[in-house]
Amino acid sequence: MIKTLIFDFGDVFINLDKEGAMNHALEIFKLQSFSEEMIAFNSFYEQGLISTEEFLEFYLENFPDLTENDVLHAWNCIIKDFPEHRLEFIKKLASEKKYQLILLSNTNTLHIDLIKNDVPFYEDFKNCFDVFYLSHEINLRKPNADIYQFVLSENKLSPESCLFIDDTEENTIAAAKLGIHTWNIDPKTEDIINLFTVKKDLF
Repeated sequence: MIKTLIFDFGDVFINLDKEGAMNHALEIFKLQSFSEEMIAFNSFYEQGLISTEEFLEFYLENFPDLTENDVLHAWNCIIKDFPEHRLEFIKKLASEKKYQLILLSNTNTLHIDLIKNDVPFYEDFKNCFDVFYLSHEINLRKPNADIYQFVLSENKLSPESCLFIDDTEENTIAAAKLGIHTWNIDPKTEDIINLFTVKKDLF
């Protein structure tokens, strides 16, 4: 029986343009693909292991032709709109108090600050959750197993009582290995508001 719903944030509630942002970044950096060092720095930043200043400094040192605004735009253009019908969905769930609601997101200070500025109902959204985990605040990142173990341990949860929803397959695969029920949502064809229809076998 599902007692706890664990939600990703990007492309579950707020829309992202992952492909467009990637293409834009490769274009301005004049690269065919990100280097291992860039991928590592991005991961460090999402885990809160380096500051925003250190993150920007890394890119400005490696790409001296770019300005800070260029780097910020390349990093932030992934963030799109937050449809209000998804806010209403989570507000209704929260008001019913039938499930424990947890948010578990790989994110970073720049993205969250942008969302706080651009999404007027961000605090209302955040307040719908019993626990709100952002990777850069807990120094853990999906799909590493320790982030799921942390959530289970901190909230005294049994994996089989949890459903985790994420748009990234490697994240749901990692959670499923621990016995957590999962929904690898496709943001192009599916919407979180249809959770109880799509996963009706679990409820």
